[in-house]
Amino acid sequence: MSQSRFNHVFLAQRVSLLRPLERMVNNHSTAEDLLQETYLRVARALSERAIDHLEPFVFQTARNLALDHLRARRIQSRTMLEDVPLNVVQSIAAPLSSAEDAAHAEQLLERLNISLSQLTARQQQIFILSRLHGHSYLEIAEQQRVSLSTVQKDLKLITAICVSACNWTTAQESC
Repeated sequence: MSQSRFNHVFLAQRVSLLRPLERMVNNHSTAEDLLQETYLRVARALSERAIDHLEPFVFQTARNLALDHLRARRIQSRTMLEDVPLNVVQSIAAPLSSAEDAAHAEQLLERLNISLSQLTARQQQIFILSRLHGHSYLEIAEQQRVSLSTVQKDLKLITAICVSACNWTTAQESC
């Protein structure tokens, strides 16, 4: 299928694609972004292989991107607090904290930095994509060209390292 045929199909179905995306993500701008990403993904797929049923492929690609977006948003909101033990969250220095609290937070961040710097480059990238950019595990696996299982195992290891660093700092305090 030619690029011009795809362009024609995409433009003809644009509104039909946009509406369900808006309903799914509940945000017009995000839906527009997902629609653009759909165009790019389908165009890339067309350059790699022939697609027999283009319209269903376009709709499924858009739906999958919306689901990935929602999953990433859910993970990001959950990650903010659920992955961190309550005592660690409570020990982070507040803007009006005491000098002791600030020193503790600085120690904690220093220990985390040391621990995270010992990760491989791939593990560091996976951590950044997941925890800072909110990418889904599937997106990370595709981008890093590793299996989904590898992403999950690396993030489990990274979480354990972070918890260990936090526990080490807390243990030093009580000694």
